[in-house]
Amino acid sequence: MKFWSGRLLVGVVFFFNVQCAIAFIIRPDLFTWGFELHGETGEAMIRGLGVLFLMWNVPYGVAFWNPVKFRISLYEAIVMQAVGLAGESIILWLLSGQHPAIHNTVMRFIAFDGCGLIALLVSARITRFG
Repeated sequence: MKFWSGRLLVGVVFFFNVQCAIAFIIRPDLFTWGFELHGETGEAMIRGLGVLFLMWNVPYGVAFWNPVKFRISLYEAIVMQAVGLAGESIILWLLSGQHPAIHNTVMRFIAFDGCGLIALLVSARITRFG
């Protein structure tokens, strides 16, 4: 039961990360406004973020496969999630207040990454002894 609960928690975070990556790659035009980007170059930047999201999620997929056997991947995912949360928080802190669209976008990333970090930490805790 612990294994499946831990796997489910990692899987939820992994699913939403990959879903976001695919959405950024397939329909970047839906997201350019949130980053105050425009046109073809803005869409290219959003697609690039999508590709980066896919790259960053390799350890999440491995941890999802087996969070006990591939524990190091779960720990990598936890650290990556924490780095994302910390970095986004710094970005938000450094914003001047002149960019409400970016502020709202960063807040959504902070909320998601905060929830994801909690889910990954809980997964690590409940699967720690197999």
